[in-house]
Amino acid sequence: MSKVKNGDYVQVHYTGALENGDVFDSSEGRGPLEFQAGGGMVIPGFNDAVMGMAVDEEKKVVLPPDQAYGERREDLEREFDCEMLGGQKVEVGQMLQFSSPRGPMPAKVLDVGADKFKVDFNHPLAGQTLVFNIKLAGISDQPTQQSCGCGCSSTDCGSTCG
Repeated sequence: MSKVKNGDYVQVHYTGALENGDVFDSSEGRGPLEFQAGGGMVIPGFNDAVMGMAVDEEKKVVLPPDQAYGERREDLEREFDCEMLGGQKVEVGQMLQFSSPRGPMPAKVLDVGADKFKVDFNHPLAGQTLVFNIKLAGISDQPTQQSCGCGCSSTDCGSTCG
């Protein structure tokens, strides 16, 4: 029986939850997530969890922050002048998109004052221990799904698993 090795394309069904059981993402109701094992398109612990799995094998893994989205970093909370918004109104909790040399960077608005606003560039799941139930649906040497380039299938882009 074939087992996942580095470079294989894998298709997995999964449910991701926080330690308290709150589900933050799942492939339920859509096709499996496809990615190349070892390709760097998913969080490290998720990639490591599928290595050595066989088709139809299931497992539950608990990933500490260093194997998921990292620890929260206070230095990723930044303050900006409101004039850079060009008159656009923003509210606490709103997500904004910033441009950076590495591409678009989402940030959550933490505070809005008269002259300044503060945002958080941490991933929303940073600092969290994540629990994944994974079922390996397939292994192939080529992609089986059309991809948008972020590691997901194009029908479920926006998945927080990647």
